Amino acid sequence: MHGEAVLAPVHAVVAHPEELSFEQAASTWMQYITAYGGLVEIANTRPGDTVVISAASSSVGLAAIQIARRAGAKAVALTRTGAKRQQLLDAGADVVIATAEEDVVGRIRELTEERGARVIFDPVGGATLATLIEAAAQDGVLVIYGVLDFTPATVNVMDVLLKRLTIRGFGVAELASDSLRLAPAVDYVRKGIVDGDLVPVIDKVFPLEDYADAHRHLERNDQVGKIVVSVDAHTAG
Repeated sequence: MHGEAVLAPVHAVVAHPEELSFEQAASTWMQYITAYGGLVEIANTRPGDTVVISAASSSVGLAAIQIARRAGAKAVALTRTGAKRQQLLDAGADVVIATAEEDVVGRIRELTEERGARVIFDPVGGATLATLIEAAAQDGVLVIYGVLDFTPATVNVMDVLLKRLTIRGFGVAELASDSLRLAPAVDYVRKGIVDGDLVPVIDKVFPLEDYADAHRHLERNDQVGKIVVSVDAHTAG
Protein backbone atom coordinates (compact mmCIF):
# COMPACT_ATOMS: atom_id res chain seq x y z
CA MET A 1 0.00 0.00 0.00
CA HIS A 2 1.24 3.48 -0.83
CA GLY A 3 -0.62 6.35 0.81
CA GLU A 4 -0.49 8.99 3.52
CA ALA A 5 -3.15 7.01 5.39
CA VAL A 6 -4.27 3.38 5.23
CA LEU A 7 -7.21 1.47 6.65
CA ALA A 8 -6.14 -1.81 8.25
CA PRO A 9 -8.04 -4.52 10.17
CA VAL A 10 -7.59 -4.29 13.93
CA HIS A 11 -5.85 -7.67 14.19
CA ALA A 12 -3.10 -6.35 11.92
CA VAL A 13 -2.34 -3.29 14.07
CA VAL A 14 0.31 -3.36 16.82
CA ALA A 15 1.09 -0.53 19.22
CA HIS A 16 4.24 1.38 18.28
CA PRO A 17 7.21 0.14 20.37
CA GLU A 18 8.71 3.19 22.05
CA GLU A 19 12.23 1.86 21.42
CA LEU A 20 11.81 2.25 17.64
CA SER A 21 11.54 5.11 15.20
CA PHE A 22 8.54 5.03 12.88
CA GLU A 23 10.80 3.85 10.04
CA GLN A 24 12.10 1.02 12.23
CA ALA A 25 8.59 0.10 13.36
CA ALA A 26 7.48 -0.08 9.73
CA SER A 27 10.41 -2.43 9.14
CA THR A 28 9.60 -4.82 11.98
CA TRP A 29 6.50 -6.93 11.92
CA MET A 30 6.31 -8.81 8.63
CA GLN A 31 9.87 -10.08 8.72
CA TYR A 32 10.12 -10.87 12.42
CA ILE A 33 6.73 -12.58 12.58
CA THR A 34 7.66 -14.63 9.50
CA ALA A 35 11.03 -15.64 10.94
CA TYR A 36 9.45 -16.35 14.34
CA GLY A 37 6.83 -18.60 12.76
CA GLY A 38 9.41 -20.64 10.87
CA LEU A 39 12.27 -20.82 13.37
CA VAL A 40 10.56 -20.67 16.77
CA GLU A 41 7.03 -21.98 16.36
CA ILE A 42 7.61 -24.65 13.69
CA ALA A 43 11.29 -25.65 13.97
CA ASN A 44 11.71 -25.02 17.71
CA THR A 45 15.23 -23.70 17.14
CA ARG A 46 17.37 -24.30 20.21
CA PRO A 47 20.93 -23.82 21.48
CA GLY A 48 23.48 -25.76 19.47
CA ASP A 49 21.38 -25.93 16.30
CA THR A 50 22.81 -24.94 12.95
CA VAL A 51 20.26 -22.80 11.09
CA VAL A 52 20.75 -22.36 7.34
CA ILE A 53 19.09 -19.19 6.03
CA SER A 54 18.60 -18.73 2.29
CA ALA A 55 18.29 -15.24 0.74
CA ALA A 56 19.90 -14.00 3.93
CA SER A 57 20.23 -10.35 2.90
CA SER A 58 16.44 -9.98 2.62
CA SER A 59 14.56 -8.42 5.53
CA VAL A 60 13.22 -11.84 6.60
CA GLY A 61 16.67 -13.36 6.20
CA LEU A 62 18.22 -10.73 8.47
CA ALA A 63 15.42 -11.22 11.00
CA ALA A 64 16.08 -14.97 10.89
CA ILE A 65 19.78 -14.40 11.60
CA GLN A 66 18.89 -12.39 14.70
CA ILE A 67 16.28 -14.90 15.90
CA ALA A 68 18.66 -17.82 15.38
CA ARG A 69 21.32 -16.03 17.42
CA ARG A 70 18.76 -15.18 20.09
CA ALA A 71 17.93 -18.89 20.36
CA GLY A 72 21.59 -19.77 20.85
CA ALA A 73 21.94 -21.35 17.41
CA LYS A 74 24.59 -20.87 14.73
CA ALA A 75 23.30 -18.73 11.85
CA VAL A 76 24.61 -19.78 8.42
CA ALA A 77 23.67 -17.19 5.80
CA LEU A 78 23.32 -18.19 2.15
CA THR A 79 23.75 -15.51 -0.51
CA ARG A 80 24.35 -15.88 -4.24
CA THR A 81 27.79 -14.21 -4.40
CA GLY A 82 30.32 -12.92 -1.91
CA ALA A 83 29.39 -9.27 -2.57
CA LYS A 84 27.29 -9.01 0.61
CA ARG A 85 29.47 -11.27 2.77
CA GLN A 86 30.80 -8.60 5.12
CA GLN A 87 27.39 -6.94 5.51
CA LEU A 88 25.88 -10.28 6.51
CA LEU A 89 28.67 -10.95 8.99
CA ASP A 90 28.14 -7.46 10.41
CA ALA A 91 24.42 -8.30 10.66
CA GLY A 92 25.19 -11.24 12.94
CA ALA A 93 25.69 -14.25 10.67
CA ASP A 94 28.22 -16.70 12.06
CA VAL A 95 29.11 -17.98 8.60
CA VAL A 96 28.31 -16.76 5.07
CA ILE A 97 28.23 -19.16 2.12
CA ALA A 98 28.15 -17.79 -1.45
CA THR A 99 26.02 -20.38 -3.23
CA ALA A 100 27.32 -19.58 -6.75
CA GLU A 101 30.95 -19.77 -5.63
CA GLU A 102 31.15 -22.48 -2.96
CA ASP A 103 30.18 -26.09 -2.34
CA VAL A 104 27.10 -25.50 -0.17
CA VAL A 105 26.65 -29.08 1.02
CA GLY A 106 30.36 -29.54 1.67
CA ARG A 107 30.61 -26.32 3.68
CA ILE A 108 27.55 -27.12 5.79
CA ARG A 109 28.84 -30.61 6.51
CA GLU A 110 32.20 -29.15 7.47
CA LEU A 111 30.54 -26.66 9.83
CA THR A 112 28.42 -29.35 11.48
CA GLU A 113 31.02 -32.14 11.76
CA GLU A 114 29.21 -34.00 8.95
CA ARG A 115 25.83 -33.97 10.74
CA GLY A 116 24.12 -31.42 8.49
CA ALA A 117 21.84 -28.54 9.49
CA ARG A 118 18.89 -29.32 11.74
CA VAL A 119 16.96 -26.20 10.63
CA ILE A 120 16.78 -24.76 7.12
CA PHE A 121 14.73 -21.63 6.37
CA ASP A 122 14.19 -21.08 2.66
CA PRO A 123 12.19 -18.66 0.46
CA VAL A 124 13.71 -19.81 -2.83
CA GLY A 125 12.63 -23.39 -3.59
CA GLY A 126 13.21 -24.40 -7.19
CA ALA A 127 16.40 -26.06 -8.33
CA THR A 128 18.28 -25.43 -5.08
CA LEU A 129 15.79 -27.34 -2.93
CA ALA A 130 17.59 -30.64 -3.57
CA THR A 131 20.83 -29.09 -2.33
CA LEU A 132 19.20 -27.98 0.90
CA ILE A 133 17.71 -31.43 1.46
CA GLU A 134 21.15 -32.95 0.94
CA ALA A 135 22.59 -30.50 3.50
CA ALA A 136 19.92 -31.28 6.12
CA ALA A 137 20.60 -33.28 9.26
CA GLN A 138 18.83 -36.41 10.46
CA ASP A 139 15.39 -35.37 11.74
CA GLY A 140 15.97 -31.96 10.19
CA VAL A 141 13.25 -29.37 9.59
CA LEU A 142 13.07 -27.52 6.26
CA VAL A 143 10.66 -24.57 6.32
CA ILE A 144 9.77 -23.14 2.90
CA TYR A 145 8.21 -19.67 3.13
CA GLY A 146 8.49 -18.43 -0.45
CA VAL A 147 9.09 -19.36 -4.08
CA LEU A 148 11.65 -17.01 -5.61
CA ASP A 149 12.57 -19.72 -8.11
CA PHE A 150 9.58 -21.20 -9.92
CA THR A 151 11.68 -23.93 -11.52
CA PRO A 152 10.12 -27.30 -10.62
CA ALA A 153 12.14 -28.93 -7.85
CA THR A 154 13.61 -32.39 -8.26
CA VAL A 155 13.76 -34.01 -4.82
CA ASN A 156 15.66 -37.11 -3.79
CA VAL A 157 12.87 -38.85 -1.90
CA MET A 158 15.36 -41.34 -0.45
CA ASP A 159 17.09 -38.46 1.36
CA VAL A 160 13.77 -37.32 2.79
CA LEU A 161 12.91 -40.87 3.84
CA LEU A 162 16.22 -41.89 5.38
CA LYS A 163 16.77 -38.57 7.15
CA ARG A 164 13.17 -38.47 8.41
CA LEU A 165 12.92 -34.88 7.25
CA THR A 166 10.04 -32.54 7.98
CA ILE A 167 9.37 -30.25 5.00
CA ARG A 168 6.83 -27.59 5.93
CA GLY A 169 5.35 -24.78 3.88
CA PHE A 170 4.68 -21.60 5.85
CA GLY A 171 3.20 -18.19 5.08
CA VAL A 172 2.98 -15.32 7.56
CA ALA A 173 -0.79 -15.00 6.99
CA GLU A 174 -1.19 -18.45 8.55
CA LEU A 175 0.09 -17.09 11.84
CA ALA A 176 -1.16 -13.50 11.58
CA SER A 177 -4.77 -14.61 11.05
CA ASP A 178 -4.80 -16.76 14.21
CA SER A 179 -5.02 -14.63 17.35
CA LEU A 180 -3.92 -17.48 19.62
CA ARG A 181 -0.70 -17.91 17.63
CA LEU A 182 -0.16 -14.22 16.88
CA ALA A 183 -0.14 -13.02 20.50
CA PRO A 184 2.96 -14.98 21.60
CA ALA A 185 4.70 -14.02 18.34
CA VAL A 186 4.12 -10.31 19.04
CA ASP A 187 5.27 -10.76 22.65
CA TYR A 188 8.43 -12.51 21.46
CA VAL A 189 9.28 -9.72 19.02
CA ARG A 190 8.53 -6.98 21.56
CA LYS A 191 10.78 -8.61 24.15
CA GLY A 192 13.52 -9.09 21.59
CA ILE A 193 13.34 -5.40 20.69
CA VAL A 194 13.49 -4.34 24.35
CA ASP A 195 16.41 -6.70 25.00
CA GLY A 196 18.25 -5.37 21.96
CA ASP A 197 18.46 -8.81 20.33
CA LEU A 198 16.13 -7.80 17.50
CA VAL A 199 17.11 -4.63 15.64
CA PRO A 200 15.37 -3.87 12.31
CA VAL A 201 17.85 -3.34 9.48
CA ILE A 202 16.92 -0.56 7.06
CA ASP A 203 18.67 -0.37 3.72
CA LYS A 204 17.24 2.95 2.54
CA VAL A 205 14.33 5.32 3.20
CA PHE A 206 12.54 7.01 0.28
CA PRO A 207 10.02 9.87 0.42
CA LEU A 208 6.49 8.90 -0.59
CA GLU A 209 6.64 10.83 -3.87
CA ASP A 210 9.67 8.74 -4.91
CA TYR A 211 8.03 5.36 -4.35
CA ALA A 212 8.77 4.41 -7.99
CA ASP A 213 12.48 4.86 -7.24
CA ALA A 214 12.03 2.63 -4.18
CA HIS A 215 10.69 -0.13 -6.43
CA ARG A 216 13.57 0.34 -8.88
CA HIS A 217 16.00 0.02 -5.97
CA LEU A 218 14.23 -3.17 -4.88
CA GLU A 219 14.38 -4.62 -8.40
CA ARG A 220 18.17 -4.13 -8.55
CA ASN A 221 18.44 -6.65 -5.70
CA ASP A 222 21.48 -5.03 -4.14
CA GLN A 223 19.80 -4.02 -0.90
CA VAL A 224 20.56 -5.46 2.52
CA GLY A 225 17.52 -5.04 4.75
CA LYS A 226 14.25 -3.20 4.44
CA ILE A 227 13.35 -0.51 1.93
CA VAL A 228 11.02 2.04 3.56
CA VAL A 229 8.75 4.60 1.93
CA SER A 230 7.96 7.42 4.36
CA VAL A 231 6.01 10.66 4.27
CA ASP A 232 8.65 12.02 6.65
CA ALA A 233 11.69 10.81 4.74
CA HIS A 234 12.95 14.33 4.02
CA THR A 235 13.10 15.12 7.73
CA ALA A 236 14.18 11.65 8.93
CA GLY A 237 17.81 12.29 8.03
